[in-house]
This record gives sequence, structure tokens and C-alpha cells, in this order.
Amino acid sequence: MINTVTPLIQVYELKELGNSDNLVILDVSNGKDAKSNYNKKHLDGAIFVDLNSQLAEIKEDLSIGGRHPLPSIEKFSKLLSSLGITPEKHIVLYDDKNGSNAAARMWWMLKSIGHKKVQVLNGGLQEAEQHNYPTNSKEEFSIPTKEYKIENWKLPLATIDEVEKASNNQDYLIIDVREATRYNGRFEPIDLISGHIPNAINIPFSTNLDENGLFLSPELLKEKYNNVFEKKNSNKIIVHCGSGVTACHTLLAMDYAGFEIPKLYVGSWSEWSRNNKSIATNQSI
Repeated sequence: MINTVTPLIQVYELKELGNSDNLVILDVSNGKDAKSNYNKKHLDGAIFVDLNSQLAEIKEDLSIGGRHPLPSIEKFSKLLSSLGITPEKHIVLYDDKNGSNAAARMWWMLKSIGHKKVQVLNGGLQEAEQHNYPTNSKEEFSIPTKEYKIENWKLPLATIDEVEKASNNQDYLIIDVREATRYNGRFEPIDLISGHIPNAINIPFSTNLDENGLFLSPELLKEKYNNVFEKKNSNKIIVHCGSGVTACHTLLAMDYAGFEIPKLYVGSWSEWSRNNKSIATNQSI
């Protein structure tokens, strides 16, 4: 396989890879029952990775970085080494939410450190099962390897201060990928306050998927986001969600469509709503 791969891999392509020594499959499902679900059933050879303890560095005060701040570069390097991952490995990620949740977050993290061969399984666990990809209940353990040397996050990030400035500047585009009820301020199941960042537009990440939970084609995604971007440079586009996880699903969709990856606001609504910032609502909608 070539060094640069598309961000998505189809089930039949994963089957073709077989038991390659260069392949690492990671189950990045999350939620309170994620590990027990993994213990009951997961793709053959898949190693479990936990969003909260391994892909984030959660602080006691959620106003600093939100619910899922990025871990330090050092911590992420140690995680990759513990998983047996080297820069040459081909990483395939999946979760139990059609690849739309923590699998996309880890994809962004690996992409951001410059890892070349990293892909999310299109449709996730559900799609794999529909195509009879082998599963089992045996917990897989990795063989640690040498240090994975990382310098910094290479993909663009936006701070809360930059987002605040962007919210008052029409030259910027802020995209909120949460569901419409949360964006409009009618319902907030997780954070303390409902609503959205002023001047942010709402494009739920779920609209990147078709009725079967698969990503739309690159052509459809390109048309969808071309109509939104209005020729704005990617450095003036900021994408966020509730805590910097599902926003990565939209960044993956944009990459799949051939766009430059815009800025990720990791703190997202969970940070913004805890810092006495301006809040907009559309509760009549």
C-alpha cells in the first residue's frame, strides 16, 4: 500500500489486508459500557483504547480545556509505544458509532503528528458485522515498542481566545457540529448551559453520513462543504462540537472530500459555556 492513504477504509479493504504484521486495529468505542462491550465482542485482533484516560487529559476544572482536552505530546507518545505503534505501522480505527466518535478523534491525533497510514473503518463495528468480518471476545494485548518520537500537533488548533475573536469577525466561519436541538439551545444533555457560540453555523456531523451510517461520497461531501465555505481559507474556518471529539468526524469528512483540514477548537462548547462567554440561542426553532 502507498504511504499516503485515504482517511477511510472499507470493510472489504480491511479483509484484504488479512493478518499483516504491519497492521494495528484499534477499537476506540467510548461510553460507560465501552470496555465491557469490547470484552463481549470486537473485531479480530483489535486492541481497546479508552477516550477518557488515553486520548484526553481531563482536568478537574472543565472550564480549562473542556471535557476532553488533548493529552500532552509526551503522554500520547507513550500511548503509541505501549500499543506497539511505530511510524511505519498501518493503523485502522473503528468504534461502535459508525466511526463517528472517538475513532475520528484518534484519527485526527495520529494525522496531526504526521502518521501516514491511518484510516477509520467506514461504518464502524456495525458495518463490519454486516459483512461478516470476524469478531471474538478475547482481549487483545499489544507488545510495547520503542519510543514514538513526536514534536508537536501539526494540524491547526484554535484557542478559546481565537474563537471569541472569530465570533465577532465575519471573515471567519465557525462550524458547530452538534445536533440542532443542542445548537438551538432547546436541549443540553451534557453541559451546564445550552445554546451556541455567536455567529457559529450548525452542520451536524450526522449529515456527513447516509441512511446506512456510511460516509457520503467525496463528491457529495465536496459539494456540501463548498457551498458553506464560500472560498474561505481553511485557516479562517474553525470546527467544534461539545468536547472536541465529534468535531473530528467532520474534519475527517472534509479531508475525505479533498479539503485542507480546518482548525479544531478542542475545548468546544464544554469549555466555552463554562467561561462566561456570550451565548446565542434559537429556541423558537
